Amino acid sequence: MNKKILISINTSWNIINFRLGLLQALQKEGYKITVLAPKDKYSELFKNYNFEYYDIEMNNKGTNPIEDLKLTISYYKILKKIKPDLMLNYTIKPNVYGTIAANLLKIPTINNIAGLGTLFVNENFITKIAKYLYKYSQDKASKVFFQNNEDFELFSSLGLVDIKKSDILPGSGVNTEKFKPIEKTKNLEKIVFLLISRMLWDKGVGQYVEAARILTKKYPNVEFQLLGFLDVANNSAISKEQMDTWTKEGIINYLGTSDNVKNEISNADCMVLPSFYREGTPRTLLESASMAKPIVTTNNIGCKDVVNDGESGYLCKIKDSTDLASKLELIINMSEEDRKIMGQKGREKIKKEFDEKIVIDKYLNAIKQIL
Repeated sequence: MNKKILISINTSWNIINFRLGLLQALQKEGYKITVLAPKDKYSELFKNYNFEYYDIEMNNKGTNPIEDLKLTISYYKILKKIKPDLMLNYTIKPNVYGTIAANLLKIPTINNIAGLGTLFVNENFITKIAKYLYKYSQDKASKVFFQNNEDFELFSSLGLVDIKKSDILPGSGVNTEKFKPIEKTKNLEKIVFLLISRMLWDKGVGQYVEAARILTKKYPNVEFQLLGFLDVANNSAISKEQMDTWTKEGIINYLGTSDNVKNEISNADCMVLPSFYREGTPRTLLESASMAKPIVTTNNIGCKDVVNDGESGYLCKIKDSTDLASKLELIINMSEEDRKIMGQKGREKIKKEFDEKIVIDKYLNAIKQIL
């Protein structure tokens, strides 16, 4: 009888876009895959891959203890029904409440700490509760993966995880065959910068817009694009009204959302992410570098790991639109050939350090040790 592995994340979209390679690799190894995530328009796609799917109601940004207790009970009831042999958790609430429920049923768990967002940036009452919940839940996990050294060192220094059962992954990895260089076919007369993320102030969107405002005055042949979800349920979300103001000003081209980011990346000359959010390892940077695009990002946790400063891109100061503009200006003043050379160095780095195969192998080894 095939062993059943259940994966739980806070959106179905996340699984389809970021975890599909891992799940298909596990399926190929003979494991039966079950998905547990809130229902969205991507949930229907699981049947195309022969994954069993269960819906779970989850308020991703809520901090109401009654809601979180209900979520833990929901996890317990669903897990008791499904009876998986192993549970893989991603994102905060599955990592915490999914693990607690699984432990009550003696189901082993492998957790993935993929960045801490703004949770640990400012020390407050919520942060203290979060630390306690992380310590309590991760103590019950069989394995805990981190996506960068800084997060691992923070958790280990605070005693939130057992070092012996922890390991570091190269982000979520990237399929370097899927994300490979494609010749630019649009905006050939312009140098195009692209920022892909949820439209949050914490992602440095404001600094990007201000840098665009500085540079469009000097360089009429430059375009600044934004791609990603708008008006998400987050205190740092950028409103539609704000985005409309920027686009009317003529400094930003907002592209909306896309299920095929390769197309947008291929028609950009440089990927930008001025995030001051506490990232894991941003997937959009991995995908863009894999497609041989130069990167300009902040010297920030998670972001800086993707770039060799001055070789495959540039690192700028956090929350500094002037410094960001100066780094983007370096890209503008490069020859097309030099940009291609910089992008190729980025692809070489990704293939060596961040290939999805590395992540899959680590998961397979961990699973075999547990099961």
